[in-house]
Amino acid sequence: MSGKSTAKDATRRLAAIDLGSNSFHLLVANHRDGQLQVVAKMGEKVQLAAGLDGGENFTPAAMERALACLERFAPFLSGVAPHDMRIVGTNALRAARNARVLIDHAEAVIGHPIEIIGGREEARLIYLGAAHALAEVHGRRLIVDIGGGSTELIIGEDFEPQALESLHMGCVVYTGMFFANGEISEKRFRRAELAALSELANIQRQYRQLGWQDPIGSSGTIKAAAAVIAASGDGDASVIEREALWNLRKKLIGFGQLDKVAMEGLKEDRAKVFPAGVAILCAVFEAFDLERMRYSDGALREGVLYDLIGRNTPEDSRRHSVELMMRRYSVDGAQAEHVARSALEAFAQVKEAWELSDEQRLFLYWAAQLHEIGLAISHSQFHRHGAYLLEYSDLTGFSRPEQQALAFLVRAHRRKFPHKELEALPEAMQPSYRRLARLLRLAVMLNHARPEQPITDFQLHADGDALHLVLPKSRLHPLLLNDLEQEADYQRAAGLALSYDA
Repeated sequence: MSGKSTAKDATRRLAAIDLGSNSFHLLVANHRDGQLQVVAKMGEKVQLAAGLDGGENFTPAAMERALACLERFAPFLSGVAPHDMRIVGTNALRAARNARVLIDHAEAVIGHPIEIIGGREEARLIYLGAAHALAEVHGRRLIVDIGGGSTELIIGEDFEPQALESLHMGCVVYTGMFFANGEISEKRFRRAELAALSELANIQRQYRQLGWQDPIGSSGTIKAAAAVIAASGDGDASVIEREALWNLRKKLIGFGQLDKVAMEGLKEDRAKVFPAGVAILCAVFEAFDLERMRYSDGALREGVLYDLIGRNTPEDSRRHSVELMMRRYSVDGAQAEHVARSALEAFAQVKEAWELSDEQRLFLYWAAQLHEIGLAISHSQFHRHGAYLLEYSDLTGFSRPEQQALAFLVRAHRRKFPHKELEALPEAMQPSYRRLARLLRLAVMLNHARPEQPITDFQLHADGDALHLVLPKSRLHPLLLNDLEQEADYQRAAGLALSYDA
C-alpha cells in the first residue's frame, strides 16, 4: 500500500472571519471525511456599531479596535490557501459611510479581501451554520440570531432555508437608541421591545403561516441569556424558557443603570449591551408567542465554512441563484449558452497571458448566461436594466462585491465601455474585470446573429492589453465585419486595442 493520501482522506484547512457589528470572530478548521475539526476559535468585542458617529462614519478609535483585533487574528491564517478563506462583514460595515477606508486598511493587515454580505445572505449563512450543528434534529426550525446591528430570522428544514430576513435591530444599535444615558427603566425597556415588535410585524404573519416545530437561538445575546439563566438556577444553558426570560427582564430593569449590570454567567464586556439584546429577545418571544427556545452553537462563521466547502461544486448556491434569475426573467437559454461557450473559449486562449483565475472564469460564465436578463424590462438599454437587477436583487451565495462584479460585466457587454462602473469596483478587481468584460463583449458580438451553434472556431491572442482576433474567412459576413469594426471603435475610445483579420 502506498503512503499517498487519497482525495477521500485529504485534509483541507479552512478559515472564516466574521466582522460583526458587536464582535469579530475567527474560526479555523480542518475539513476531512465530511467533518469539520476546529483548529482555532477566537472572538473579541470590537463594537463597530457603537463606533459610528453622528454622520454614520466609523470613529478613529473604532477603526483602531478593529485593526488591532485583526492583527491578533492574522497569525492563525498562516497556511490557509486564499481560496479556502472568507472574511465577511455584516451590518455595521454595510451602514458606515467610510466603510471602504476601514476595509482597505483591514485588507492590508489581514492580506485577504473582505466581502460585505447583504442581510439575507447573512441570514442564509447563519442558517447553514445552525443547521449543521442541529443535523440530527428533523422538522421545520425557526432560527433567531441577535447581533450588534441586526437580527436575522430564518425558517428552514434540513439544510434548506424557506424564509430569510434581516431586521435592523441589534443589541449595540438599540443600546444607543434606548439606553444612551445608561438608565434602565420599565419605560425604556418597553420602548425597545415595541420598536422590535414594529420591525417584527413586517414578517410576523408570513412566518406564523409557515410555522415551525423547533425555535432555535444562536450567537452572542441568546448564548449570554441562556448562560445567565442557567447560572441563576432558572434553567439550563441549552434552553431559554419564557418564564425564565421574563424573570431575567425584571432583574435587568432592577439594576437601574447599565454600568451596574453584573450577573453570574455574563461576561463583563457584554454587560452594557445585554439589556437591549434581551429586550429584542423578549419581543421575539412575544411576536411569535414562543414558550421556549433552544440554544445552538452554530452561527455565521460556521455557515461561512460550510458554504466554502460547497463552492465551485454542483451544490454552489451561487449557481442556483443564476439559474433562478434565468428562469425568473425568461432568458433565452440557447443563446445564453452559445455566448457562454464562446466566452469560455476566449478565456481559455488568453488565461495564461492575462493571469486569469478559475473563479474569474465562473463569473464570466455566469455573466454570459445572464447578459440578456434586462430584456425582460425593455430592449432599449437592456444592458443597464440587467446590471441593475443583478446589483440590487437578493442573490443567494453572492457577497455584495461579487454581485457588483457580475452586474458590471452585464453592464459592460455592449455599447460604450462603462469606466464609471469599473471604477466603482474594488481597486484590486478592476484590471481583471476589465479584461473579462472584453471577452464577454467579443462572445456577444460573435453570436449577434443568434446562430444555431456557438462560435468557437477562432483564435484570440493577447499582447499585454492588446487583443488580436483571427476568424475563418467563412465567418466574415458583412454583419460580423460591421460589428467587429464598431467594437474596435468602442475599445479604442476606452484606450484599449482590438485588431482582427478581415
